[in-house]
Amino acid sequence: MDSEDLTGAQLLAAFAALANPHRLRIIAALADGRQYVSLLARQLGMSRPLLHMHLQKLQAAGLVSGELELSEDGKAVKYFEATEFSLHVTPHAIKGLAPTLPEPADNGKETD
Repeated sequence: MDSEDLTGAQLLAAFAALANPHRLRIIAALADGRQYVSLLARQLGMSRPLLHMHLQKLQAAGLVSGELELSEDGKAVKYFEATEFSLHVTPHAIKGLAPTLPEPADNGKETD
């Protein structure tokens, strides 16, 4: 994934997925190679259900990929790995993506 190839919606999804310290730690843990969910949960000190929730968000954004495999004893084991991505964002890049941004759900009302 390269930021030059993304739509505005895809860039927003990537930023939303990365805007969480747990998900950044998951990406960091997967940087050196794929891991299966149980080991990853132990390494991060996180419950498997919580880890799955974060992995789903990262996978939906295209930042990780998962694969189900059968172990030697016949158990299904889910492995995840970080995908290669590069997000280089500049004002001009955002200008180019602006036409592909989704409309805000709040109809333009400021909440900040």
